[in-house]
Amino acid sequence: MNRRLILSLIALLPLGGVVATPMDDAQQVLHKGIDEVLALADRAPNMEALIERLTPVLEKHISFSVMTRRAIGPGWRQFSPEDQANAAALFKTLVIRSYSNSFTIGEKPVINYQSASEVAPGRVDISSTTGYQGTRYKVIYRVEQSENWRATDVVIEGVSMVANYRSQLDPVFKKGGVAAVLKSLEQSAARPQ
Repeated sequence: MNRRLILSLIALLPLGGVVATPMDDAQQVLHKGIDEVLALADRAPNMEALIERLTPVLEKHISFSVMTRRAIGPGWRQFSPEDQANAAALFKTLVIRSYSNSFTIGEKPVINYQSASEVAPGRVDISSTTGYQGTRYKVIYRVEQSENWRATDVVIEGVSMVANYRSQLDPVFKKGGVAAVLKSLEQSAARPQ
């Protein structure tokens, strides 16, 4: 290989000489998002403030539309665009509230990131263990790339958040269709924290 070609190839490498893979990019985005969340959770004076502070960060790092579509399942195709937007907004409220309620203000979880695997082009699973309040949990973050990397599911101790919601919403849809799902989401979102 001639020297000019070698220098050209080296110039294309990022600093440090290592080419970033999709898994590296996905992990970097996930770590940054979790760090942002933990920093906010650590400084929140109360739960209401925590939810208010976390919402824009979680909106940036989670694809609520993908999660909602998958949680509803095949019935999603019967939702009008307006119903889809409404369902996604309600689902987002539920997820953010559930996520926020998992924190005790002033207590910070310890996250140890482990392996990452590319399960399909543009889809990466990132494994971790999380220690919180004396208990350790196995957590897998499922992230996908559209315009950027965003979480589309979280699997805690083998239980997928999306699959869990789907097991609840699928029977509701089969029984009462779109209106019943929207009503169920509205009632869940209206419950006190």
